[in-house]
Amino acid sequence: MPSLDTLLAFLGISVLVTLAPGPDNLMVIGQSLAHGRRAGLAFGMGCAAGCLTHIAWATLGIAAVVRASPALFLGLKLAGAAWLLWLGVQALRSGGTLAPARNMPKRPWQRDLARGFVANALNPKVALFFLAFLPQFSNPARGSLTLQMLVLGLVFIAQTVLIFGSMALAAGSIGGLLARKPRLGPWLDRLCGVLFIGLALRLVVDE
Repeated sequence: MPSLDTLLAFLGISVLVTLAPGPDNLMVIGQSLAHGRRAGLAFGMGCAAGCLTHIAWATLGIAAVVRASPALFLGLKLAGAAWLLWLGVQALRSGGTLAPARNMPKRPWQRDLARGFVANALNPKVALFFLAFLPQFSNPARGSLTLQMLVLGLVFIAQTVLIFGSMALAAGSIGGLLARKPRLGPWLDRLCGVLFIGLALRLVVDE
């Protein structure tokens, strides 16, 4: 097991990494603004759950294989970008989902949860991040490296849930205020669409 000092240091750095502007937290905020707190929370929880796949990859060494294969890395990169692009196109085609709260149809939270999971799981950069990040805080002298990396990964997910949840709640409050002005709905959806498409392009062109 990692020492307490190691866990605290890892937690501090993880919080800074999660707070730094990136695709996941920007999409959580965008979903909350466009569809309310529930959608943002579900999307954020999906992103956090998606980290489980990257932790498994890093722990089992699969991410090392991805890094060693440019073709496989490119394939995952394009798959993640395609998913973000699809989300952006869907948002641009929407007629504006914001409406007064009393008339707003309920949105299945399972759909946003799945969307967040896929968006995170298909991002190869996150897999490579965990591959480089987790071993830095693992010490062979303290026992199984696999167990240590698993514990560190769960710590990362726990703080991600708290931070993304806070972001979703804060953005959802703003979305509630905007919902009183339905004419802003289409423009907010378009803004989210442009955001998703921009993130997709960034994922493709960023080395």
